[in-house]
Amino acid sequence: MKYYIIAGEASGDLHGANLMKNLKLVDPDPVFRFWGGDRMEREGGTMVKHYRDSAYMGFSEVFLNLKTILKNIDFCRKDILRWKPDVVIPVDYPGFNLRVAKWVKERNIKVFYYISPQVWAWHTSRVNLIRKAVDRMFVILPFEKDFYAGYSMEVDYVGHPLLDVVSAYRELSNESFRDDFYIKHSLSKEPLIAILPGSRIQEIKKILPVMISACLNFKNYRFVVAGLSAVPQEIYMQIIRKTKIPVSFITDDTYRLLLESKAAMVTSGTATLETALFGIPEVVCYKGNFVSYYIARQLVRVKYISLVNLIMNKPIVKELIQRNLTSRNLHRELDRLISDTNYRDKMTREFSRLNDLMGGPGASYRAATLMYDYLRK
Repeated sequence: MKYYIIAGEASGDLHGANLMKNLKLVDPDPVFRFWGGDRMEREGGTMVKHYRDSAYMGFSEVFLNLKTILKNIDFCRKDILRWKPDVVIPVDYPGFNLRVAKWVKERNIKVFYYISPQVWAWHTSRVNLIRKAVDRMFVILPFEKDFYAGYSMEVDYVGHPLLDVVSAYRELSNESFRDDFYIKHSLSKEPLIAILPGSRIQEIKKILPVMISACLNFKNYRFVVAGLSAVPQEIYMQIIRKTKIPVSFITDDTYRLLLESKAAMVTSGTATLETALFGIPEVVCYKGNFVSYYIARQLVRVKYISLVNLIMNKPIVKELIQRNLTSRNLHRELDRLISDTNYRDKMTREFSRLNDLMGGPGASYRAATLMYDYLRK
């Protein structure tokens, strides 16, 4: 089968790569063409465009880059027509992917949408577009199947693919694996605090300075910024140099950092769920463009921004959003995460319940098997 996969950000690259890996297990002759990143590229096939060249966040950022986005959509459509895939698989990233999916479906090419857009949070009118544009929807959050059922739409719940990734890393975690991490990054074996500033440049520039400024006066702890190779290293370095606070920096090794961390400061997004699945107490941070944030506040219908709190439907982790994200507030919450044993234990117990609620590993394989079976039929 010929699979055309479209992932527009770091989390989509991760999930797209795991899907590709499992499609190779169930399909004897898969061929891939994709928009994605380094992880997907390692699985083979042809990369059309890297997500770092097309990831825009927020209303104002999208508006300012609208011409580029529309050019990318047009190029993607033409590329799909030329290649003639058996199926197009959009991975989340709805602003771009839903436009492409609708156009593709109108040309009688199958569309399997992997990882639902967060239509349950805002823009529920998109469900009608999804019904028209998508042949099968594969959802990864436990409440999404019931949500779509409320709109008379049957979807496939496959579980969350992050459980596969976290499980694999935990199995690797032995003394040698841990020692290698410290040696590789020239770190001494002192307690670590992880700083996860997000995958988008706009996020990093707004949030990382506040995160680093909250690191003062924590004796006997080493703070480590988890960078991504998809983001130019100089962007991180400029911020670190400007704050003049000693922190370490690593690239593309976030999961091993989490395995070694006592607590974490995490930018809102998939990383909040990843951190919880590793059982690491965390504080969730978010600060965006004022205009984008103001518009989002008028549209979003959910009580929380972190996936942990959304899935559990209660405030498990502290969320510091927009003007509440200050170095003082962040320092106070971080101190509580480190020193308040009861607070830490309560949070990690809730993380265990979160793991149980989301089911076991195998999501990527289940999704791949269903996709291949639907295509054969």
